[in-house]
Amino acid sequence: MIQAFGLTSNPRKELPPAVDDVSFEARAGHVTTLLGAPAAGKTTALRLMLELQQGRGLTYFRGRPLHRIAHPSREVGVLLGDVPGHPARSVRGHLRMLCAAAGVPVRRADEVLEVVGLVSLRDERLGTLSRGMDRRLGLACALLADPHTLVLDDPADGLSARESRWLHGVLRAHATQGGTVLLTTADPKEAARTADRVITLERGRLVADQEAADFARTRLRPRVAVRTPHAARLAALLAKEARTAQRSVEIVREEGNRLAVYGSTCADVGELAFRHGILVHQLADEIGDMGPGAPAAKEPDPPQPAVQGTAPAHDTARPFVYSPATGRPSVYSPATGRACVDSPATGRACVDSPATGRACVDSPATGRPSVDSATTDRTSADAPAASPPAQTQPDVRPRQPPRPSGPRPLAPLPSLPPPISVRPAPSPLRPLRYELRRAAGVGTGFLIGAAVLVVSALTAVLLARIGHTPQPRLLAAWPRELPLPPAALGAGLLGALAFGDEFRHPALAADRGTVPRRLGLLAAKLLVSGGTALLLALLTLGCDAEVLYLVYGRELAQVPADWLALSASWIGLVVGCAWAGVLAAGVFRSASAGFAAVVAVPVIVVPLVQKAVEGAAVRTAAGFPLRVREVLLTQWPFGGERWLAAAARLVAQPVGGALTLSLTALLCAYLLTTLRSRAR
Repeated sequence: MIQAFGLTSNPRKELPPAVDDVSFEARAGHVTTLLGAPAAGKTTALRLMLELQQGRGLTYFRGRPLHRIAHPSREVGVLLGDVPGHPARSVRGHLRMLCAAAGVPVRRADEVLEVVGLVSLRDERLGTLSRGMDRRLGLACALLADPHTLVLDDPADGLSARESRWLHGVLRAHATQGGTVLLTTADPKEAARTADRVITLERGRLVADQEAADFARTRLRPRVAVRTPHAARLAALLAKEARTAQRSVEIVREEGNRLAVYGSTCADVGELAFRHGILVHQLADEIGDMGPGAPAAKEPDPPQPAVQGTAPAHDTARPFVYSPATGRPSVYSPATGRACVDSPATGRACVDSPATGRACVDSPATGRPSVDSATTDRTSADAPAASPPAQTQPDVRPRQPPRPSGPRPLAPLPSLPPPISVRPAPSPLRPLRYELRRAAGVGTGFLIGAAVLVVSALTAVLLARIGHTPQPRLLAAWPRELPLPPAALGAGLLGALAFGDEFRHPALAADRGTVPRRLGLLAAKLLVSGGTALLLALLTLGCDAEVLYLVYGRELAQVPADWLALSASWIGLVVGCAWAGVLAAGVFRSASAGFAAVVAVPVIVVPLVQKAVEGAAVRTAAGFPLRVREVLLTQWPFGGERWLAAAARLVAQPVGGALTLSLTALLCAYLLTTLRSRAR
């Protein structure tokens, strides 16, 4: 159950808020629809409920606000806009990554793919999916963790009639099993046909909160949909007859040969068309719009099997056939081979094709059709209303094959993925699995690494040709004119993409739309980015040394004498840049901002640190390791004082000190934002 209280968005300069004091409930076991024209505030209301937008109000999901739920994706399945994912990631890889993020078994990805019908497209990239397939994948992402509540923003937008019926059937099945479904739409007919409760928004305010039946009765207008090649003539005749009878009839000429007649009935329109010899291709009762300003009516859907919980589709091609027995027009359906004849005595009588010799008569007393056989004596009171097939149907319709007797069963509800049970306790390996699948699911990291190796090797060859470059800088391909070597810049970019890429393509849409600020996830990202940076640093040194050896010989590829200290400094620089990118992207929610923070370390922070170090000082930190050993009164194992001295020298360097300072500041900022999000 969803309970929303006083949802109000922040004012927009001189404009009123997009949502102003909206309160409603969405009960479990029901499909609730937020209805409104574009810019009515539907999407803003959902974003306020999911705490994705600043504003006032409170929303409870089964009695708890979203930020108080330990695992939001297991409680709320969300689809806002397009599927949130990197366009280069495969369908199955995206779902497997979300399985690791939500803590559900990886086999769940294949289960939901089978339910939404995307098994054959599991290796396709997200960027190549059509609109309909994108909607199916979005529903699969929402159902992945078996949530109780589904919150969907216009899920049928851009879908065909068949795909829309499938989607609403799945949502109805979820509600039938006790779940809560909340979706938005701009089509009032769709809301009346598929929802149990309709909540109408207009200009950010709540206009009505009604049951679907009351909504269709009070806010929608019934109409007769007519399709005929003589639409103009029929419209003129209907208007003339309405003036003669002094009745209020509204006739709207829609696109094509379609008329919408308000204030009349199918019988009156059909009789008028028959008397004047007008051919009619469609005649059906429909739910009309909400008056002026409502969305344009959509094309009628083709005949489809009835689905439990949804309204049956109208027959779209019914030519008129005259019945001599009743003197009234009947409607023949080629799809069923039956003609329906209006009878004043019984209401309606349906006569089957001559091949079956059966008549189905609606009885006003029972409200159910009675079935007569051609071989029995028809003594029922309703029998005279049904004309013999030879008299009722002229020889203009095709022969139909016999149909089985008895009522046609309803189509079953669409199947849902089976329920799953997950471990309530968080696993420390779950964020690590998620991060590994996120990093390896697209080729961006591999391309960046290959580009770094190529640029670094070319830079090393060019520096060796120019000369006047020290051996350590030559192996690192770090000219003095650049703030950082290519390996450090590449590691910083990979670290920035670890968070920034998810904010551009949110992977955890159910977890408040962005990556949750959890220390376990941060530790996993730091571990993976650090390992990637370490591998990149070692590969860069190896490639540079090998290229220098191949081009210039062994002299330039020799290992320096103090290789241990230089290696520690080199690894610390590359790994520190990667971590700075991760933290900066997590704080600023942008990959470009994270990479800019990495570049700002040598450009802005290093000069400040140099000025602070080169300034006048009365005392220095010489002998720091010895004094620490004296304080601890213990011997450093494995020559620990040497490692401590090397670390102190690394931090004392301008770049090392600036990087350490930046990492400390970014980590504090990240922790501060984490505490703020948890305190909300």
